[in-house]
Amino acid sequence: VQLQASGGGSVQPGGSLRLACEAPTINFSLYTMAWYRQAPGKQREMVASLTRDIPSASDIQNYADAVKGRFSISKSVAKNTLYLQMNNLRPEDTAVYYCYAEKTKGLQAGVAYWGQGTQVTVSS
Repeated sequence: VQLQASGGGSVQPGGSLRLACEAPTINFSLYTMAWYRQAPGKQREMVASLTRDIPSASDIQNYADAVKGRFSISKSVAKNTLYLQMNNLRPEDTAVYYCYAEKTKGLQAGVAYWGQGTQVTVSS
């Protein structure tokens, strides 16, 4: 499974960025997808996750308290791509952001994959 993250960069506080994670071999309905981040000297933390609930045919989103109301996770099934829209960025959002995929249904449930990180820097 390949996860290719992109979209990081440097922005001023209050700015926006959109991260993308290309996942060409993943069936989103069988995986929980997420974005994590790791700041220097800190542990990696979950930022946002997206899980397909098949019975209700809806996506369940979860966000870290620090990003609620500012970040939005979404996907394009047609493009096999996961997104993270980040608005009103703050200096404390500075980190390397990682795409994550965990198989939650079917064979090999529990296997997880990480993409390479993309750097997000927020400073004036």
